[in-house]
Amino acid sequence: MCRRTPTGLVLTGGGARAAYQVGVLSAIMELLDPDWHSRFKNPFDIICGTSAGAINAAALACRAERPHLGVRRIRRLWSSLNTDMIYRADAPGLIRTGVRWLGLLSLGWMYSGLTRKRPQSLLDNSPMQELLGRVLDFGHLQSNLESGALSALAITASGYTSGEHLTFYQAHAPIEPWHRYLRLAIPTPITVDHLMASSAIPFVFPARQITVHGKGEWCGDGSMRQLAPISPAIHLGAHRVLVIGTGFRDDTHPEHREAAPPYPSLAQVGGHALSSIFLDGLSMDVERLERMNYLVDHAAPREGDEVTVRRIQVLTITPSRSLDSLALEHLGDMPAQARALFRVLGVSSDPSRPGGGALMSYLLFESSYTKRLIELGYADTMQRNDEVIAFFKEAQA
Repeated sequence: MCRRTPTGLVLTGGGARAAYQVGVLSAIMELLDPDWHSRFKNPFDIICGTSAGAINAAALACRAERPHLGVRRIRRLWSSLNTDMIYRADAPGLIRTGVRWLGLLSLGWMYSGLTRKRPQSLLDNSPMQELLGRVLDFGHLQSNLESGALSALAITASGYTSGEHLTFYQAHAPIEPWHRYLRLAIPTPITVDHLMASSAIPFVFPARQITVHGKGEWCGDGSMRQLAPISPAIHLGAHRVLVIGTGFRDDTHPEHREAAPPYPSLAQVGGHALSSIFLDGLSMDVERLERMNYLVDHAAPREGDEVTVRRIQVLTITPSRSLDSLALEHLGDMPAQARALFRVLGVSSDPSRPGGGALMSYLLFESSYTKRLIELGYADTMQRNDEVIAFFKEAQA
């Protein structure tokens, strides 16, 4: 029986956009040949996730022994989401966080006596922690690692205290931690706390404290300072990597520009900032890896040279359309109190003056929207079925 080339899966960040990844994974499981699947079970030896992608990564890793079942369960969860399952969207909850946060922002945070009462973020995502605690079985993850159904799981976060980009990983076999400029790898059992830290969108969700080498480190979203999103998969042994992104490649190149656009709202600025955090690192890393592959293919090694760089085959799947307008189509499905808060920030679905679609594409956790993303991910993957099948077939050679 042939030995499979180690294959990694990288799931990037993107808040609610991560529902797109579930559609892609559903299509992949459907496309894989049944005979091939019965021999190799889980098609991904190494699974890496960042931000909301970390949640999908952990859920898939916890069911690595039965990936079809795992993907079905993840899809069922994303298809039944509502905002209240992710963050407090009722009036009391929003008053304690978003309304007070905006009020203090408008006052310049100038009253020292309010220090202890300052909210830590725009939104309270404690419901998400409760949800993850119910649906994820990390004991099952350890069993999958011990049985060989999975080689490693890696979750990334950004350290506010140290300024380092942190990769927390749990592996089947001992793997020497790596340390690069502003990047540090830490072997540790993965928990819900790591997922909450990795998905703590700056300003939107509160930071989470994680123990790193015996000391507390306040951590935020793993997409921040993520200079090399594919790097953890390579360090953990992957020779081939499937990357599922959440950003439309032409988001930064609009077809139409207004002659005299109005001053950008907080929602527009926030959406642009999040897009910069979540999307830019991946495209740059893929381009860098393609250049390295070119050099490996064309550089003739001299006799006696030790080969330290290997070719990494990468397949990237990203949305075929912008998700901004899609999010605004479903804005009315959010709880009224949450819509009111975002309206203050400048979010509007008014056809004559729409705005804030980029921001809402990350924060709209309603099933009407997530189902559309799942359908889009499924359709995009099926349109590239020959390419996808070839990627996995080549891994058997």
